[in-house]
Amino acid sequence: MYAWMALIFVVGYLCIALEHPLRIDKAASAILTAVLCWTALVLGEASILPAVQAAGDGSHGAVSELRHHLGEIAEILFFLLGAMTIVELVDAHEGFRVITDRIQTRKRVPLLWIVGFFTFFLSAVLDNLTTTIVMISLLRKLIGEPRERWFYAGIVVIAANAGGAWSPIGDVTTTMLWIGNQITTGGIVASLFLPSLVCLLVPLLALSLILRGETARPQAVIDPEEGHRDPTTPFERGLVLSLGLGSLLFVPVFKTVTHLPPYMGILFGLGVLWVATEVIHRGKNDEAKHPLSVVGVLRRIDTPSILFFLGILLAVSSLATAGHLTQVAGLLKEQLGNVYAINIAIGLLSAVVDNVPLVAGAMKMYPLVAPAAVSGSEAEWLQHFVTDGTFWEMLAYCAGTGGSCLIIGSAAGVAAMGMERINFLWYLKYISGLALLGYLGGAATFIALKTLT
Repeated sequence: MYAWMALIFVVGYLCIALEHPLRIDKAASAILTAVLCWTALVLGEASILPAVQAAGDGSHGAVSELRHHLGEIAEILFFLLGAMTIVELVDAHEGFRVITDRIQTRKRVPLLWIVGFFTFFLSAVLDNLTTTIVMISLLRKLIGEPRERWFYAGIVVIAANAGGAWSPIGDVTTTMLWIGNQITTGGIVASLFLPSLVCLLVPLLALSLILRGETARPQAVIDPEEGHRDPTTPFERGLVLSLGLGSLLFVPVFKTVTHLPPYMGILFGLGVLWVATEVIHRGKNDEAKHPLSVVGVLRRIDTPSILFFLGILLAVSSLATAGHLTQVAGLLKEQLGNVYAINIAIGLLSAVVDNVPLVAGAMKMYPLVAPAAVSGSEAEWLQHFVTDGTFWEMLAYCAGTGGSCLIIGSAAGVAAMGMERINFLWYLKYISGLALLGYLGGAATFIALKTLT
């Protein structure tokens, strides 16, 4: 069953990649892959442990692991649902006009750089997933042609992952390493800011040589019965935008103060925004109020993308439970040996499977070393695994940015794919090469800095 799980995952992955030629929604492929992988795992475990099967004990290892992983995945999904609802609520109030009206340029290259740098720094404050949701919503206000918008969405994915890599709260993997004491805030910012910036600059420079001319803004759709009347007032737009962005920015503060998971912070922000919108629209009739309420906005949430996220994370977690990822990590250590090569390989692997279980596997495969233990013949190797050691810092960079090489390799890519319906093969053709160049450029910068110091 061990080999069957890997085969099922590969076939499911190909179905996701070939979504458009097969005309099968990627969410359906992801969900089936997840169920079949876990089924194979349970059947394999039952065949190995017949005594457990005979006892009829439904709480055996695989099921317990499934419940454990489902709890972690649910945290991500509730966070995603809350963030998407907040963004859609701001969009329904035309709150993004406050920002888009100030971006006057229609020239493709300057707009590309504005979007890239804004995403890069916003992702360090928020997280790459939330930032991508916000930026894709902004792009819809700035660029009318969907296919042209895909190029900018590709830069958003690269910039969001690069910006999240140098901040302890910018990506779930850096947060894992930060909580585990593998890295510190000052150490990760000092070591990864420049490599992460290079990771963004390389694709930006390359696309700047390709894009020319000006972009067209989307045409506003006006209801003939409504005329040119805006659905909200400038005060309402400004208030909802402020509360929405404030709710997103408040999440890391809430987590730091309360030590509760991030999804609790996002749900708190959603609750505050829900109450605020109910209050400011309480005097309107139901027809005008409903599209501006949370109840009305929930219908606009892209549920298939959430189900896709659920399926792909469940499928990957089955591989982590069965030991596939740990085996790969051990193979990397045996075959490569060099911490730089291992991390570059892990980063490229994170483009195929989720970076969270990869980092979790690496943290278990290469445990944190106390400074006092760095001695003897293994001292040179062990020093890479102390707090703020070379291995952990480069792992944060590679796992955070390597996922940009494929659109389903990161939470940011999955969100962009779901929101914009980006073709997997289109991203592979036009963006993956740029992302790979940026990834390798940033890795080379990190190695050079470490070598010089």
